[in-house]
Amino acid sequence: MIRKLLILSCLLISTTFCYAQKTNAEKEVNEAVDKLIGLMINPDSLGLDKLLLHNLSYGHSSGKVQTKQEFMHSLLSGESDFLEDITLGDPKTIIQGNTALVRHKLMAETNDKGVRGSVNLYILLIWSKEKTGWKLLGRQAVKVP
Repeated sequence: MIRKLLILSCLLISTTFCYAQKTNAEKEVNEAVDKLIGLMINPDSLGLDKLLLHNLSYGHSSGKVQTKQEFMHSLLSGESDFLEDITLGDPKTIIQGNTALVRHKLMAETNDKGVRGSVNLYILLIWSKEKTGWKLLGRQAVKVP
C-alpha cells in the first residue's frame, strides 16, 4: 500500500512539474511575441537583431518572402510601417521541445511607403528556443477570407 502511494505521489509531482514547465515556456513565448509586435510598431535595429534568427523566413500574405535583413530593412526604412496599435486575436500556442508555433489573427493600421491602409491577417509564427531565449525563425501570413 505504501509503495502504491509513493508511486502515485511521484506521478503527481512529475505531472505538476511538466505543467509548470509548459506554462513557463508559453509565458516566455508570449513575451517574445509581445516584443516582436512592439518592434514592428517602433522598430529598433538592435532589438530586431536580438529577436530574429539569422536564417529567418518571413512570409507575407502577398506571397513575398523576406530574409532577416530584408524584413529589418522594411521596418527600419518605413517601407513597412505599422501605426500605433497592432491587435492580436485568437492566440493559440503549441510548444514541442525547443520549437513553438503561435497562431493568431493580426489587425492593424499601416502607412506603407506613405500609403495608409489596414491589414486583417492570420499569422503563423515559428519560434526556436536558443541559449539567449526564444527567437523568431519563421512567419507566414494569409489574408482573412
